[in-house]
Amino acid sequence: MVDHVVKRSEEIEYEPVDAAEGLQKGVLLDESDGAPNFAIRRFELDAGAAVPEHTNAVEHEQYVLAGEYVVGIEDEEYTVSAGDSLLIPAGAVHWYRNDSDRPGAFLCAVPNGDDTIELVE
Repeated sequence: MVDHVVKRSEEIEYEPVDAAEGLQKGVLLDESDGAPNFAIRRFELDAGAAVPEHTNAVEHEQYVLAGEYVVGIEDEEYTVSAGDSLLIPAGAVHWYRNDSDRPGAFLCAVPNGDDTIELVE
């Protein structure tokens, strides 16, 4: 049995994401905390920022916490805002664009383990 974990907000360190200027990631819980199956991360997307087209080797589920921004998944575009949820299948081409003057934030859950991210040229 896994011990329970309570991780306080002040313990979360946010780091810039290399391939996307204006995107920061904080790992809320993952295998290093004893979570056996999934990682939960929080992303912050600055006003005016964009994340280029890319794919991930693993699925990810997202929950929008704040702001309004555009997510492209394959050939579709969706304007999302607080309370919206997304499923991005493994291998799906996707991207983000925040055209607003307010930052966006979302939670992202992924399976533990390796995740290969590939930029789409």
